[in-house]
Amino acid sequence: MNRTDILLKQAKQRVLILDGAMGTMIQRYKLAEEDFRTADLADHPKALKGNNDLLSLSRPDVIKAIHAAYLEVGADIIETNTFSGTTIAQADYGLEHLAYQINYESAKIAKEVALEYSAKTPNQPRFVAGAVGPTNRTASISPDVNDPGYRAVTFDQLAEAYKEQVEGLLDGGSDIILVETIFDTLNAKAAIYAIQDVFESRGLPLDPVDGGIPVMISGTITDASGRTLSGQTTEAFLISVSHIPLFSIGLNCALGAKELRPYLKVLADHAPFYVSAYPNAGLPNEFGQYDQDAQEMSDQVEDFLKEGMINVLGGCCGTTPDHIAALARLASKYGPRKLELLSDSDE
Repeated sequence: MNRTDILLKQAKQRVLILDGAMGTMIQRYKLAEEDFRTADLADHPKALKGNNDLLSLSRPDVIKAIHAAYLEVGADIIETNTFSGTTIAQADYGLEHLAYQINYESAKIAKEVALEYSAKTPNQPRFVAGAVGPTNRTASISPDVNDPGYRAVTFDQLAEAYKEQVEGLLDGGSDIILVETIFDTLNAKAAIYAIQDVFESRGLPLDPVDGGIPVMISGTITDASGRTLSGQTTEAFLISVSHIPLFSIGLNCALGAKELRPYLKVLADHAPFYVSAYPNAGLPNEFGQYDQDAQEMSDQVEDFLKEGMINVLGGCCGTTPDHIAALARLASKYGPRKLELLSDSDE
């Protein structure tokens, strides 16, 4: 069996556990500017502190340790350290030229640790999800209130940036491509277009059932209105990205588990794919910190599991290995959401 087949088999049997926040864990290391600089970037004119993706090149030991911490507590899937790994996002630091290398090395680091833990726990194989973030620009909304028709980025520019990112993630060994924290579905469509383009050029089938690399999509609901930043409801978001055979669709970030539940139910009721959720550790306090501990988050997430809504479960902002350990223990007591319509090859 190849790794996609193994993943599909695991997904039928149990709720898969995704890791928690990367940024939250990086903050614990209290890194300085020099930690973000490789030898080649010693004289780079822009400040680089805060460019967490760059740590895959400058401090791979830190990133490897964070991946290991999540795998140690039971994560089945770890995300690459590439949330801002596009030329568009790296342009803020003047590091567009490093985009491919960041993705390649990040995937390579994650795969190395995942294989290490797979060897330790043969009955629980571990997987790497190549993380594709939303970029810091939106294709649907003008950043200039005085010029509503203006766009800071085009669809083609996004697709080109995403294509380079996906190439690097696949070359580095990613088992899954995860397009996450989608606030603008047009950005997501550009990412999907790029994925299709890369898969076609490599002769990879789009459908994981046919042996392709699974694609996960995760949107973000930005407020209590239940809409993405670009104005779509959860069901509209689902319909907008359902034109390719996804492994899963879900929601992450912005809200805590309790606030996410009604929108997650929409996906659970209507999605022809597996459903994922990785909420924040509650809502941030006035200082932007997350106060929800592992037990409180676990208590709230249990409703998802009791109602059979989830296939992939993890944590976003503010979550730590303690949170993921609690979710893993909880999920082991429940079965995964069942897809009503299974293809013959899935039965």
